[in-house]
Amino acid sequence: MLRRAMLKGIAAGAAVSLVARRAATQEVLKMGISIPMTGAGFNAVGRQLASAIKLYVQQHGDVVAGRKIELIMRDDGGVADSARRVVQEMIVNDKVGLVGIGTTPTSLAIAPLVTESKTPTLVLSSGASITVTKSPYMVRAGFLQGQQAWIMAEWAFKNGSKRVVTMVNDWAPGIESETAFKTRFTQLGGEIIESIRIPLANPDFAPFLQRVRDINPDTAFIYFPGTQAGIFAKQFAERGLGSSGIKIIGPGDLTDDDDLNTMGDQMLGMITAGSYSAAHDSAINKAYVAAFEKASGFRPDFVSVGGYDGMHLIYEALKKTNGNADGEALLAAMKGMAWESPRGPISIDPQTRDIVQNIYVRKVEKVNGQLYNMEFATYEAVKDPMKAGAK
Repeated sequence: MLRRAMLKGIAAGAAVSLVARRAATQEVLKMGISIPMTGAGFNAVGRQLASAIKLYVQQHGDVVAGRKIELIMRDDGGVADSARRVVQEMIVNDKVGLVGIGTTPTSLAIAPLVTESKTPTLVLSSGASITVTKSPYMVRAGFLQGQQAWIMAEWAFKNGSKRVVTMVNDWAPGIESETAFKTRFTQLGGEIIESIRIPLANPDFAPFLQRVRDINPDTAFIYFPGTQAGIFAKQFAERGLGSSGIKIIGPGDLTDDDDLNTMGDQMLGMITAGSYSAAHDSAINKAYVAAFEKASGFRPDFVSVGGYDGMHLIYEALKKTNGNADGEALLAAMKGMAWESPRGPISIDPQTRDIVQNIYVRKVEKVNGQLYNMEFATYEAVKDPMKAGAK
């Protein structure tokens, strides 16, 4: 009888222990994601990020290292004040332990909030170099304008460009692209004949294109966001510049995969430098593109991999900390992490918390009736060239 009682006690203790372990594995870790899902300016960013984040969780489950991941996804419209309000509510009311943020204006707006609360924050779609310097709790999972423009300058100079006009939108990403390109191009011995900045809301490029034709450079470095690239290319062709011999180059978002087919054949032959193409030739990317298109109904672009890789970074960091989501512990786990992404090998710079990745030079070509950015040159493991000490 004593033996039976002891066995019952052991079994009861084991059952309690099992229940406790199961309860621990379901300890919820909330992640607040503030991205633009409405509004004409940035809604394409939101739909790419949301689709990629949901796909990652669908593929890898919502429990990692004993923590159940709960996504709280809200629309900030790409507006700084809205993002600040949304993120503050998520930190104070929803008790989120992680934050994911979209664009540059919204990332800069929430930096003081995540610093004060010591909340690990993934910068998913801000290309400005300054962003992650605004909070020690920010890590970039997306892209950098400076990386792309810097490499575009190197490739252009080595491939015959000597006299260049730059033409960009007059806002932070455009100015950063222009600065990085001009810095590297002139370092190598090239000449910037003129720098033209166009108001962000101005879709009529005609007078600026006429100016380019009058100057007659051998190359024009162009940066415009989203659908404006297609408007520019159309007007460029209409004014006869396509047959003028002037080469058009730019950062990768000039020929965004999500918009490329709607831009039309005037984009054929355009050369850009970018961190991701839906046509990237790897088994991982082919599987990613197929799964993404099946789940969402549209093609992934460079923004999407910021969301997908951001989730990978969180999951792997939690595994390293055994589920500890403390800000300092997660940041330490993320620094220096390296893995194979759909875009190729990437890592997190342990000093700057910034993305280190390959930059590919691509040419727009038609493949099976669709336009793609076809990569033909690779610059490996590029750091942020705009930060001191970066190479």
